[in-house]
Parts: sequence; C-alpha cells; structure tokens
Amino acid sequence: MEWFENAKLGIFIHWGIYSVNGIDESWSFFNDYINYEDYMKQLDGFTASEYDPEKWAQLIKDSGAKYAVLTAKHHDGVALWDTKVGDLSVVKQTPAGRDLVGPLMTALEKQNLKKGIYFSVLDWSHPDYDRHTRETFRYKNDSTRFRKFTDFNFQQLTELSTQYKPDLYWFDGDWEHSPKEWRSAELKKMLLDYNPELIINSRLGPGFGDYATPEQGVPVARPAEPYWELCMTMNNSWGYQGNDHQYKTPSELLRIFVDCLHMGGNLLLDFGPKPDGSIPAEAENILKEFGRWTSKHETAIYNTQAGIPAGHVFAPTTLSPDKTILYIYLDYKVNESLAIKGLKNKIQRVWVVGNGTKLQAREVGKMYWSAVPGMKYIDIPDHVYDKDITVLAVLLDGPVDLYREHGQVIESN
Repeated sequence: MEWFENAKLGIFIHWGIYSVNGIDESWSFFNDYINYEDYMKQLDGFTASEYDPEKWAQLIKDSGAKYAVLTAKHHDGVALWDTKVGDLSVVKQTPAGRDLVGPLMTALEKQNLKKGIYFSVLDWSHPDYDRHTRETFRYKNDSTRFRKFTDFNFQQLTELSTQYKPDLYWFDGDWEHSPKEWRSAELKKMLLDYNPELIINSRLGPGFGDYATPEQGVPVARPAEPYWELCMTMNNSWGYQGNDHQYKTPSELLRIFVDCLHMGGNLLLDFGPKPDGSIPAEAENILKEFGRWTSKHETAIYNTQAGIPAGHVFAPTTLSPDKTILYIYLDYKVNESLAIKGLKNKIQRVWVVGNGTKLQAREVGKMYWSAVPGMKYIDIPDHVYDKDITVLAVLLDGPVDLYREHGQVIESN
C-alpha cells in the first residue's frame, strides 16, 4: 500500500454510452427514467472519434495525480474493451469499434502513473444476472444461473488482468449479493495470482478490500480504516451530462483535497468524457488548476501523513514523515497572526511553501512554572498568499509534541 498512501490524488473517469444522451450511467434505466431499450440505443451514438489517451494521461500527470481509474464496465454491462466472453462491448456494438481500455493503460504507464480499472460485479444486461430494473427480476434464487454469471465475471476479469496488468481494481455493485455468492475470496485469490502487488478497494464485501471508499460526502472524522480514498465528482454527475453545469470551483475542490490530506486519505476526483472522447472544458480547467497548485506545493502533499488533531490551529494540517515539519493549509487570510495552541515544541523556522518567504514566529503567555505551552503566533504578510490555498511549513525542534491536558493551576500553601 506504500505507493497508494503516498499518491494522495487520483483521477476517476466515468466513460460509457450513457454520455451520448447525457443521462445517469446505468441507473437511468434501473430507476425507470428511461426504458432499457431506449437506453441501449445510445450504443449507436458512441463514437470515441476524438479519444486521445495520450492527452488524457498528460492532463492527469500534470494535475499532480499519481493514478487513474477508468470504468471498464459499469452496471449496464457495456465493456470498453474487446471482451471475448460476451457480445456487449463498444468494440462490437458502437461506431467506436475498438478497444478503449488498452490505449489509456499504455499511456498511463508511459507517464509513470499507476493504472486502475473500475469493474461492476453486477451486470443488469447479462441474461444470467437476476436483476434488470428496480422492480423487475428475470429470476430469483437460481444458484446455477448465478454461478454461470460469476464464471462470466471471472473470465472478464482474467481478460483485464492479463491484457492490461492493472495496479488497482475499483470494484462496485456488490450490494445485491453476499461475498459468498460473489465468490469474493476465490476472486481475490485469482487476481492476486495474476499480480501479487494488486490493490483492491473495499467493495467486494467486508474483509476483502485494502482501503475504504467513502463517496461524495467529505468525512467529518477520519475513517477507521488505515487507508481510505474519497471519490467525488467535479460537478454533480459521474458521467458526462451536458445539462449539468454545477461544477465545483477549483478552490472548492482543492479545499476538499486538503481535508483528505489532513485526515490521511486520498482524493479520487472524477470527470466524464463526452461520447466522442473529448474532455469537457470545465473539467480540463480544473485539472490544470490542480496542476498549478500541486506543483507549487508538492513538498506539502506527497509523502505526508495525517495532521494534528483539530483545535490546535484553525486550519487543516499534515506532518512530514518524521513529524518534525507541520504543514498548515490556509484558504483564508488571517486578520493579524495565525495562532497555534498546545504546541510544546520550539519552532525553529517557518516558511511559505512554494514561495520560500521566511516568517516570524513568537510565543506568548508561557509561564516558567507551568507545563502548559504558550500560544505560538505567526505573522503572515499579504503578499505571500496563494490565490487558492496558502501552505505554511513549520519546522519543529523534534517530532511534534502536543499538550492535550486540561490546564494547570498554581498550588498555594
């Protein structure tokens, strides 16, 4: 998990036939917003004519991300590669007519980025899977047919594993059956046989994943799992929807990213390409703005660990590997001075990350007889602020040492 823990930022790509009409991926027919037949008519409009995997990989690299995850198959069952164990693929049934997974995996590898593949373990199009829509079952409790379906999954995942050698699998759709029915233990063993270094997310059932995957909502408290990743959309849609203009600003998304850093997690930031494979201008702009900020502040992003508890400073924080540098992330301008409470360490030096300006620190209110540290103050001139988030590096005289008790009183005789 070392590379994953240090990666901090990944890019999620939801691409499929749902981009043609700009509707919810798979869920639009499952929830009866559109009938299944009309949903599948989108196959005819999926061209990938402007697909440029090298451009995608370069944008991802330049954003500061260290890995990317592509939806090889969503719940609708449409494969983005030339699967030999089924006919429902963009290769066989769309004007695109070619493998779309392989070129991106190759481009990512050339950029030294880790390769991730999203795969839905349920398939609402497969004749041996029991669900089709929310209200309609093809069959129920037929273990023989379900075994045939899981065999199909194993075969498709064998294709993906042997052809593209992913570093990470991002599974989804496990909620409709138990891990025993999915044969999760057997599946995990098979995948690790193909790649012993493979990382698997949490959605094969409890105990079968390497990291947790909270979705959309930013955690208020750090997840209990040692490793975790927040997946979040740039606007309100996973896949491309031309009528969804509710893009978060780069500053808002960077603030979310910093929250993840503060709690020791990753951000997997999602966009949806258009049916021709071009990237929406808003998404491209966000990736470029991330690149501006991450390149400037890389020393305060990668190889950091979760910061100090809330209350010591009113801003997110992280720590260097040896815990001797405290990084403080400011998305606001302080009125006078930034205050740090309960820090026992002496401050050796303070500077603005990506700027280099040295700042002055002072301590106020320290009593010689008390174990309670004084308030540390850092003065920040206006000209050093970043337009999105300013990062301060505070070098300490040793690993961070915090006062967490309830204070002290003078003992009288």
